[in-house]
Amino acid sequence: MVKVGGSLALQPDKLRSLCTKLTEFSYAHKLVILPGGGEFADAVRNLDERFHLSPKISHQMAILGMDQYGLLLSNLLSGSKLVDELEDLQEILNSGELPVFLPSAFLFSKDALENSWDVTSDTIAVYLADQLGLSKVILVTDVDGVYSRDPKKFLNAKLIRKLSASELLKMGERTSVDKFLPKLILQSQIECFVVNGLHPQRIKAILTGKETVCTQITRNPEKSSNEFL
Repeated sequence: MVKVGGSLALQPDKLRSLCTKLTEFSYAHKLVILPGGGEFADAVRNLDERFHLSPKISHQMAILGMDQYGLLLSNLLSGSKLVDELEDLQEILNSGELPVFLPSAFLFSKDALENSWDVTSDTIAVYLADQLGLSKVILVTDVDGVYSRDPKKFLNAKLIRKLSASELLKMGERTSVDKFLPKLILQSQIECFVVNGLHPQRIKAILTGKETVCTQITRNPEKSSNEFL
């Protein structure tokens, strides 16, 4: 499962380049593309602040924003196919096409996740991967991974190369991933990577099991060394 963060749409040329590379990677690896929320979800945040929407409505509106970003991604990913049912994914993968999953219909029917801004496309990616029986989720964003502090605000922020979900939970703030993500990882068998989509070769390295600049989030503390780059 590869979640493509909406923040990358702020750099159109970079996003186009990333989509070209993801298409190439899909020839050797079976990928499922999940869209982030990006500007579409940000619009919902603004409306929520203005109208004080109920958690359920704001949550559903933000998920619909993921659908919209998914439509954009499908236009940039050569050979991709839109899909909104988990049952159809394997058939599409077997056909050699690259599925872009639009999550609203499935998530609305299940409503299995907390309806709050603590749950974003990061958590949704792990939830869907768990439903599919996948073991790896790659969260593609516009920063190198999870930092000790917000790298866009603090120059002394350090990239954490590996940490456990419980360690991430103790950080107690939103980093480059949402707050609910570590809770869900602790309930699953998912291994999660946070990587910078401005450097697509790093995604390839993760797919092929090679070391690269990213953050690896593990379920078990004993597999984590809380290493800083």
